[in-house]
Amino acid sequence: MRIRDVTAWAGRAGPRTVDLLIALLVQAAVTMPFVVPRAPELPAATWTAYGLTTLMVLPLVVRRRAPVAVLIAVLAAGAVYRFAIDGPGQPLPYTGLVAFYTVAELSSPPKRTGIAVLTALGVLVSVGVDSDALRELLFSLFVFAAAYAFGRLAVTRKAYLRAVEDRARQLELTHRIEAEQAAARERARIAREMHDILSHAVSLMIVQAEAGPVAVRTAPERAEAAFDAISEAGRDAMAQLRGMLGVLRENEGAPDAPREPQPALAGLPGLVDRVRATGPAVSYEVTGRPRPPGLAVEATVYRIVQEALTNVVRHADAAAVRVRLDHGPEALNLTVADDGRGPGGGAGLGLTGIRERAAAHGGTARTGPGPDGRGFLVAVSFPHPRAWPEPEPDQPTGVKK
Repeated sequence: MRIRDVTAWAGRAGPRTVDLLIALLVQAAVTMPFVVPRAPELPAATWTAYGLTTLMVLPLVVRRRAPVAVLIAVLAAGAVYRFAIDGPGQPLPYTGLVAFYTVAELSSPPKRTGIAVLTALGVLVSVGVDSDALRELLFSLFVFAAAYAFGRLAVTRKAYLRAVEDRARQLELTHRIEAEQAAARERARIAREMHDILSHAVSLMIVQAEAGPVAVRTAPERAEAAFDAISEAGRDAMAQLRGMLGVLRENEGAPDAPREPQPALAGLPGLVDRVRATGPAVSYEVTGRPRPPGLAVEATVYRIVQEALTNVVRHADAAAVRVRLDHGPEALNLTVADDGRGPGGGAGLGLTGIRERAAAHGGTARTGPGPDGRGFLVAVSFPHPRAWPEPEPDQPTGVKK
């Protein structure tokens, strides 16, 4: 059985069981000189000597409750045994060593120091009266010093184990908190995605549906275009929702789980066209030398433009909207400006989502009235990572639509 297994068993058994087992082991050790045949010239072992030896072992059962008292009782019984009874000697003072170990492990520093001094004096007196041999004195002092050292090492080991357990609990708590925070961030991200998809699609459908009856009476060809726009907005929303729900499926290997790509900058012209079909004149302009910002940033830019245009359709009553994407040397800058009356007095989930999306990629977002106090402006900036390479000189410098 390994030491680790013994330690684990001792932890499960409890201190009282361990102390009883130690007392039985010590009793077995001190019994050996009484059962081993003795030389004829030595005095015979008596039941009195054996009984006193047993009385020296019994206090070890309660050694943790009163370590100092147990050590004093053991040393006193040992002195009586040595000077009053001529019994078999012991190879080692087992009971004294166990009791001294317990004092070193459990007692306070003043008690440990006092007991160590008294024990050393007792060893000097005992060896001096018995044989006055330097070799025996050094050996006795060494074994008691070793028992003291092992007692202190036990304290250090317990402190180390407590520290390891505390650290493990802290790590577990940290991991649980991080998992909860990650889940909260993911829920917030899904909520933003659902809000952007549904809000944009429903807003376009409502605008076209409200214009449909009027167009049917005055311009039937426009009514047909309105219904086509409603159908296209609904299909686009359903496709995006299917892609999102497919990602959320537990069974990712299901053949019927669709995997639609995340929206990107290339999808902005189509988004602008769909909004333009609802009435406002939406322009789209790209300036600077484009450099790839990454799929995550591209999806974020798309969603911000989508939310800004949704607000224009729902609240602004604008005649013109300008979407501008500038690939600057230090940052990717996005502005969406309209000439309407703005999204109202409150900051809804849409504007909050825009700021959260920008902050998630280290960017900043500003929303409010336009430069001349008219309309509404959404300005977002995403700083370029320093590791990005400079764009090639022959890349296009601007796109207008």
